[in-house]
Amino acid sequence: MRNLLRTFLLVPVLAMAGWGQIRVWVSAASGERLAEKPAIAFGAAPETVPVITVNAAKRYQTIEGFGATFNEAGLMVLNQLPRAEQENVLRALFHPDRGAGFTLMKSPLAACDFAAAGPWYTFDDTPGDTGLRHFTIERDLGPNGMLTFIRRARRYGQFKLQATTDYPPDWMLDSSYNLKPEFYPVFAKYLVKYVEAYARQGVHVDYLSPFNEPQYVYCKITYPQIGELIKKHIGPEFQRAGLKTKLQLSDAHNRETGLKEFPKVLRDPEARKYIAVLPVHGYLWEKQTSAPMGKLHELFPDIPVWQTEVCYAKVIDKDKPMPVYGFDDGDRWGRMLIADLKNWAAGWIYWNAILDHKGGPWLISEEHHDPADNPQHPVVIINTEKKQAVYTGLYYYLAHFSRFVRPGAVRIETSGSVPGLEAVAFLAPGGGRVLEVVNSAPAERVFALRDGTRTASLRVPARSIATYLWN
Repeated sequence: MRNLLRTFLLVPVLAMAGWGQIRVWVSAASGERLAEKPAIAFGAAPETVPVITVNAAKRYQTIEGFGATFNEAGLMVLNQLPRAEQENVLRALFHPDRGAGFTLMKSPLAACDFAAAGPWYTFDDTPGDTGLRHFTIERDLGPNGMLTFIRRARRYGQFKLQATTDYPPDWMLDSSYNLKPEFYPVFAKYLVKYVEAYARQGVHVDYLSPFNEPQYVYCKITYPQIGELIKKHIGPEFQRAGLKTKLQLSDAHNRETGLKEFPKVLRDPEARKYIAVLPVHGYLWEKQTSAPMGKLHELFPDIPVWQTEVCYAKVIDKDKPMPVYGFDDGDRWGRMLIADLKNWAAGWIYWNAILDHKGGPWLISEEHHDPADNPQHPVVIINTEKKQAVYTGLYYYLAHFSRFVRPGAVRIETSGSVPGLEAVAFLAPGGGRVLEVVNSAPAERVFALRDGTRTASLRVPARSIATYLWN
């Protein structure tokens, strides 16, 4: 951890006024990790090298942020480290200048498969309590609770929060685990009470997605039913309560599902008026690619599209050992990030921020689709036997985006092609340019950066991600 922290800046990285050069940070298979390299001056570039052109005049989506997910499992294993090391991990995830500076986080609303303190819970498990008199967030205030985790993280950085729920309380469900229509009004009030209870504890829920992976995985409510629920109950209930929390449609379990199902809701203008974000998950990316996100943007250009959950999980990636320690694995996530961003992703959230060296612990609740054998891959691995934190390749590739592409940045045009490289550029809130380049090739690549009339010759190490910042 000490070596990690030495590579981090001690001054804000976006204080770029007066630069005449390009500042460079690199994480590479050769061993460098978020290391600042010597600045590079603009000047003549060899005519024989390929060119990547950045055009700030052509602008696309505004970025909301990057991050991962709070779960009980993460805080449980973090709490097993010595206190100073716990704080080092939180600093490495959330500090904007000495860490990854995550700016967009997910917080499951009651139990999910990594509510590992157990047992399964919702905020009102008293059957028939339609008045919600027994509603309580007490568990979230405990030593492994979600609010405790969020508060500890906020000591190091600020981030917006997305919440979503796998299931309403069981007593609201039918035998197929669908929400009974007679409980639509009660469930809407349940969500309001959650947002209000968190607010009383000093935590604002910025975005709420009523269901996580509905219809096909968890609660069996269909998307047309979700549209009716939002239009007639959740949207009006949030308005009556005066909540500033924005509603999302509901997290689709993969990109093609979002493209297929979201229009069934959004074709209804009375439902659409309540929807602020279209959230999709990134599973099956190699098969589906990022293109469905771009198609969603084409259909509904006024509603941002986010990627809100993805990971390696044994239930999907059956032959992959988990968790994954090698830095080289980061290349896959870097390519996915760039592809998603080029297909209009405005927010990008990984699944578990922290798990142990066995990819857990996890909650077993077969009736809620939470299996007994469920190891997964996190951003940070905590070896609870050795009392050590391991920062994965995913951590470094994601940190290059979260730390340097801050909320309010706008994606701008990049053109040109370099074998082995993927690149995406942004206009920073302060006016500077940010170029993220992933080199998947086993050898160094050289290219010319062109910005207007200026050019510079840049080198990207083998199997690396590089960030370039300039005015």
